[in-house]
Amino acid sequence: MQELNLKKDIAHKKIYFLSDVHLGASALNNNREREIKLIKWLDFIRPDCSVLFLLGDIFDFWFEYKWVVPKGYVRFLSKICEFTDAGIEVHFFTGNHDIWAFDYLNKECGMSVHTHDEIFNIRGKKFYIGHGDGLNPQDKGYLFIYRIFHNPFLQRCFRLVHPDWGIALARKWSSHSRLKGGENPAANCYKGTEQEDIEIYARKMLETQHFDYFVFGHRHLPLDILLTKNSRYINTGDWITWYTYAVFDGQKLELKTFENPVKKEGN
Repeated sequence: MQELNLKKDIAHKKIYFLSDVHLGASALNNNREREIKLIKWLDFIRPDCSVLFLLGDIFDFWFEYKWVVPKGYVRFLSKICEFTDAGIEVHFFTGNHDIWAFDYLNKECGMSVHTHDEIFNIRGKKFYIGHGDGLNPQDKGYLFIYRIFHNPFLQRCFRLVHPDWGIALARKWSSHSRLKGGENPAANCYKGTEQEDIEIYARKMLETQHFDYFVFGHRHLPLDILLTKNSRYINTGDWITWYTYAVFDGQKLELKTFENPVKKEGN
């Protein structure tokens, strides 16, 4: 378990959670508008934010070559630097679209990068935090791809591909995702306790140990589910359809919406 230690002078401040912005998604044509809205949200939370958790797929694609990172995202990354320079902790969890974060985000932007789920003790509450992909042991096809993408040797091989070609190939792959055409069918409805992979996983974890909160992204659907009398599963939704986030004030964890989302459009 990781112990999240807060400074006494900021112990009264809040913890924020966000996921699935998919900045730079080639399947969407409002990336700039969504990035600007994200900056407004970061400015909005900054006065009372002590820790920010980014739970994966913040970028639609991210791969760090030895001397090259994908262009763009300057507004977002500079704002994150403002947070970390001010002593606000930022934890970045890699998702299935931005798996290949190595040391750039840590060294240049001051974020703590997590490649796997983590357990945090926050103000006396036990949190299980992650992106939310790869949790269904029956999904053999996805788990095969998951292992390929996380393989260090194959990652090094991909680095040998010229960035112009490698990034173009990755963007082509991403364009066939569920975001294609600006649609997000997976976010339309809750599938029920027996079909929601993350919820099933959380309930299984509770059979062996207690967690006050499970916080995930990936699902693209804001969810607040009571698992037991003292345990909840929160999904932070996305910033394509819902513009939702979670906030913990030291007593309770809540889902909120950043109002007046920009119009979602496809190609």
